[in-house]
Amino acid sequence: MGHRISKHRQGGNGILTSGNFPMSEDTLPQYSSHNTSPESGITMEVPVDWIRRTSDVQDSRQDSRRPSIYSTMDAMPHLEFYSNATVTGRIRRSRPSLETLRKTFDNRECGYDISDSGAGSLSVMNEMGNGSDECGSEGKTYQQVRFGWVTGVLIRCMLNIWGVILFLRLSWITSQAGIILTWVIIFMSVLVTSVTALSVSAISTNGRVSSGGAYFMISRTLGPELGGPIGVVYSFANALGCALNTVGFAETVRDLLIEYNVEIVDPVNDVRIIGSITATVLLLISLAGMEWESKAQILFFVVLMVSFTNYFVGTVIPATPQKQSIGFFSYRSEIFLENLFPDWRGPEGSFFGMFAIFFPSAIGVLAGANISGDLKEPEVAIPKGTLMAIFCTTISYLAISSTVGACMVRDASGNMNDSLLLNSTEDCYGLGCSLGWNFTKCEQSHDCSYGLANNFQAMIQVSGFGPLIYAGIFAATLSSALAFLVSAPKVFQCLCKDNIYPYIGFFAKGYGKNSEPLRAYLLCFVIALCFILIAELNTIAPLISNFFLCAYALINFSCFHASITNSPGWRPLFRYYSPWVALFGAVVSVVLMFLLTWWAALITFGVIIFLFGYVAYKKPEVNWGSSVQAGTYNMALSSSLSLAGVEDHVKNYRPQCLVLTGTPTTRPALVDFVGSFTKNVSLMICGNILQGEEKTAYTAANTVSWFNQRKVRSFYTALEAASLREGTQHLLQACGLGKLKPNVLVMGFKTNWQESTPHGIDDYINTIYDSFDSNHGVCVLRMMDGLDMRDELQAEVNLTFEADEANDSQQQNSDANLDIDDTKKIANNQIKTVFQTTQGKKTIDIYWISDDGGLTLLVPYLLTRRKRWRSSKVRVFIIGQQQTMEEDRKEMMTLLQHFRLDVHDVIVVTDGEQPPLAKNIRRFESTITPFTVSEGQVGEETAQQQRKACTWKVTDKEIEALRLKSERKVRLNEIIRRNSKHAALVLVSLPVPQADCSSSLYMAWLETLSWGLHCPVLLIRGNQQNVMTFYCQ
Repeated sequence: MGHRISKHRQGGNGILTSGNFPMSEDTLPQYSSHNTSPESGITMEVPVDWIRRTSDVQDSRQDSRRPSIYSTMDAMPHLEFYSNATVTGRIRRSRPSLETLRKTFDNRECGYDISDSGAGSLSVMNEMGNGSDECGSEGKTYQQVRFGWVTGVLIRCMLNIWGVILFLRLSWITSQAGIILTWVIIFMSVLVTSVTALSVSAISTNGRVSSGGAYFMISRTLGPELGGPIGVVYSFANALGCALNTVGFAETVRDLLIEYNVEIVDPVNDVRIIGSITATVLLLISLAGMEWESKAQILFFVVLMVSFTNYFVGTVIPATPQKQSIGFFSYRSEIFLENLFPDWRGPEGSFFGMFAIFFPSAIGVLAGANISGDLKEPEVAIPKGTLMAIFCTTISYLAISSTVGACMVRDASGNMNDSLLLNSTEDCYGLGCSLGWNFTKCEQSHDCSYGLANNFQAMIQVSGFGPLIYAGIFAATLSSALAFLVSAPKVFQCLCKDNIYPYIGFFAKGYGKNSEPLRAYLLCFVIALCFILIAELNTIAPLISNFFLCAYALINFSCFHASITNSPGWRPLFRYYSPWVALFGAVVSVVLMFLLTWWAALITFGVIIFLFGYVAYKKPEVNWGSSVQAGTYNMALSSSLSLAGVEDHVKNYRPQCLVLTGTPTTRPALVDFVGSFTKNVSLMICGNILQGEEKTAYTAANTVSWFNQRKVRSFYTALEAASLREGTQHLLQACGLGKLKPNVLVMGFKTNWQESTPHGIDDYINTIYDSFDSNHGVCVLRMMDGLDMRDELQAEVNLTFEADEANDSQQQNSDANLDIDDTKKIANNQIKTVFQTTQGKKTIDIYWISDDGGLTLLVPYLLTRRKRWRSSKVRVFIIGQQQTMEEDRKEMMTLLQHFRLDVHDVIVVTDGEQPPLAKNIRRFESTITPFTVSEGQVGEETAQQQRKACTWKVTDKEIEALRLKSERKVRLNEIIRRNSKHAALVLVSLPVPQADCSSSLYMAWLETLSWGLHCPVLLIRGNQQNVMTFYCQ
């Protein structure tokens, strides 16, 4: 392409002049969502001060604004076009729309210059680095603090994993389980966390990860139904993690005070007091901001490194007699062999009891992911830092468990007089005897104070310099507690911003440049303080294990589900994962939950099921492109393809309706009626045929929202066509997928047909004729007051406009907010219809005049399965003779019993052939007269020519030839009005006209059949094929 032209070469002082300015060959006009109109001119006036403010930005973007070689209006591929919602204060830059490309005049190719409109505004490249938080952003824009993979993930995860369990319980677990089973416990924990880390790595590299950690990943992968519950549980688990490590710190300080004979109140209350003070100090550090918290973590890491070095040096220093008296003998093969195997003691002495206590030491693998919103490149930092942290900490756990098990015996008295050199008179049994010490007495009485099995501070006794181990314990416990105290509010803040649950939005507010969740910090502090008051480490640890195992199970399942759905959007950069390994990790996590503490697992699942049920019921208005959506698509596609290879069977017939609703909100009664018998049973498609230049403000998304509020399960499709007939033909042929295609056309009765143009009548009736010709059933619904609710809706809209005019000062919203508001207004256009009310014990009257295959009976049966129609009584009316009335009734009753239909009564009409009343005949004649061509006045030949030219006209000869049919319809209307005055619904067989029947005459028949009824009337006709059977096959 051409060379780059900078602003400095366009103007001497580097500032473009006011007014029209040309666009070079290497630049491209910018388009925003609100400025894509082709009528906007070729140039535009740009203020000088605006150019001064944006000139530097434009210079850095010259390379990104090159036009395509096809057209100057077309754009080259660029990252900004694919970025998400922009940061507050910036206008999103977008590519030109198809409409713009089609209609905009390409001036460069015609020798003209195109000015740079500048509509692209500021670049959103910073968004990819700084991240527009998907959970929302507010307040002023600041330079946010960002961490790399070492300080943000690696160190944070290692500090979280090296927690209270490492220093205060690992040596005790080794004494109980032995070195071999301790390694098994470590490897089992690492297996779960490693598989979870692989799943987290895959999810975090499948697009930008914002703040929210595990909650964000699960919710954006599995949707809000599962994401919401795990967000609550995971936030709570992190608060418990803070309590666990704070209690561990408090225990150590208490033991240190006891060594110096200092006691505040008593051992239990001392832990509570120290823990509460410590939690308060940690809260203050957290409130100071992430920068201070990060510096504190680095200090803790350095202290831990020194502490570990001190411990390993201490294991090789020869043991003094004082240390030997407390069970430390440096490396001895006999000690190592003795400690290889388990020696279970106490109520917690079991493999899974030890696993439950140890597992919280491995839960820190998500510490980096929890602050994903504060990382420079979370998709790189999370996999790299998390996996490296797991590897390093696993090596340290294995090394410490094996070294402490090779240096220290399980039981020791701490009494210098137990040395065999000083006291050799008593009997001596056990390992201590070979080492020169007699610990037999305390072993037999179970009152030994020292040794791996009796003293939680064995690592202090092994180390070269004990106070350094205390410093390590303080660093490990405080760093883990601090990390949990930071993680829980961050996750909970993201959950609150998503507005999934009520009454928690108060905690969503952020403060400062990092949007610190100060309110959530206080909530987490209160929760942690409540559990600190338990003051028992071994009680808190199993509870945390269950919550975190539940989170790990869902993270692994998220990865598995996203993989097997084969969604094109699942493209993680991290390749070293397997969906089946992720599924294995999910199953193992659930199994371990029940093996550790089954009652805690039941409580955890109970809470999640309750929270899941709430979200599933409320259906929050969020769309995160979850794998559940992809899975639903896969199942729908697979099921549709499976159906395509199955032959239709009468037992599986369902009325699949194409409903000509126009804009559905204007004909709610038609939508409600069809939805009453198709919901959860069959297919319903609402068709909107846009004729000529007609446009609709209701998009498909608006209509679906309206359907959901009305609890109607239907598809919606709009089609542009020259006429109703043409549009219906296209819809009948093209609508649907495989077997899911309409077989019944439902339309409203044309109430104003007598005032309509003849072409309109012809178009309406020919639509019915075409449906018959294409072998579709037809239903025509007539309401006393009509179906069109435009006037009522217009009245509501006018009231809305008046309210809006009174609040013009509050109309400064973004385009996105306006779209959401419009959708809500449309969704709120809910007019209650008769089909939304309970019908009570009214009747559904079926006038089964012609056998159409059973559709006339099937529709009312499906209606009576609905709650609103369940109490209604179904009556069937048939035409018969007086002399055979009883036989006709019995025959119909037998047929209905074979169909297994619950019909209240069968009534045989015997006066159907009597002549109708004269006044009703005159009314019918007055209806058809405007469309009649009198052969006596214009001549027979002329009348026939007019009849052929205008198919809606009807001649005197046709009226006379069809007089008997017309009179029977008038008579049938009299019978219906006499018998169905108080019916809830009347169904009448729709007559099928001959191909040459005049449209106006047929319309007059439909008018006559349904005239004078105050209840809804459905003129219905199947396609003359059986839709019901009484056979089993």
